Amino acid sequence: MEALERFRKLVRQASYGACFLGMFLAIPLMLITVGDAVGRSFFDKPIPGTFELSEYMLAVIVLLGAAYTQQVKGHVGVDFLTSRYAARTQAIFQTATSLAGLLIIAILVWQGYLEGIHEKAVSDQLRVPQWPFKLLVAVGGLLLWLELLLDFIASVLKIAGRS
Repeated sequence: MEALERFRKLVRQASYGACFLGMFLAIPLMLITVGDAVGRSFFDKPIPGTFELSEYMLAVIVLLGAAYTQQVKGHVGVDFLTSRYAARTQAIFQTATSLAGLLIIAILVWQGYLEGIHEKAVSDQLRVPQWPFKLLVAVGGLLLWLELLLDFIASVLKIAGRS
């Protein structure tokens, strides 16, 4: 169990660090958006490439924040039916949904990696390579997969009565 706690701590730190990196881009995203809006409205001079930069920064924010959101249980959940069951039954439902999530996210990681390593395109206006952002799908997905794995293990332990 000590190894599991060390693994949990490592995954939690990685998820938090990735989320922090994504949050770090929120301020530049806000500033460039405001600057573009002001330039467009008052001076009829938009900032070139703002749309592309906004897309890339939003991708980083969302993809690197998904695992942390899972960690703090911030994703939308509908439990009006499952909340009526006993804790063990709820753990069985949690196990099933975590397992389904693990399978789906594993496919996402795999395909994100394949798309990222084969991507050769660049953006239209700024000529920014797209491969790092496509690989970010795999990185963010892997962190989310690890968080789901921790949830899966916790629910299996709850079913076994060991938590």
